[in-house]
Amino acid sequence: MGAKALVGVNEKRSGWETFDHIADIGIRGWGSDLSQAFSNGAMAMFSIMVEDLSRVKPEESVDIECDSFDLTGLFVAWLNTLLAQADLHRMVFSRFQIEIDQETISLKGEAAGQIWSEIDQPRGIEVKGATFSQADVRQIDGIWMVQCILDV
Repeated sequence: MGAKALVGVNEKRSGWETFDHIADIGIRGWGSDLSQAFSNGAMAMFSIMVEDLSRVKPEESVDIECDSFDLTGLFVAWLNTLLAQADLHRMVFSRFQIEIDQETISLKGEAAGQIWSEIDQPRGIEVKGATFSQADVRQIDGIWMVQCILDV
């Protein structure tokens, strides 16, 4: 699977993409701040679950909270928390509002999306979980970049 989308990227300042991995799929997000990069990373993950993520309406929202031992762990925990909540509520998320506290390494916010049965498009690839394989969170020339490999 090649890069499925590179949305709104202006010299990699904001956006997301998927990338090839031997057996699984990698995702990457960028943003001018950490919250935007995490949100774009989540967009990359949910983009592989449906044919066209832009058609998933943010009709219902779910509160999301997680924490970790470092920012990379927080990114993986964020994605896995989203997957758990999406499964629990039978939803696909397409919009994210989050705040990240770098001192406590915690995240609070909401994910909004649509219930699977109301989505009028084919399902994509099932994501089992986010892994620490190639997981990375860092700032490059003032732009935050997040990435990891998804187990599919």
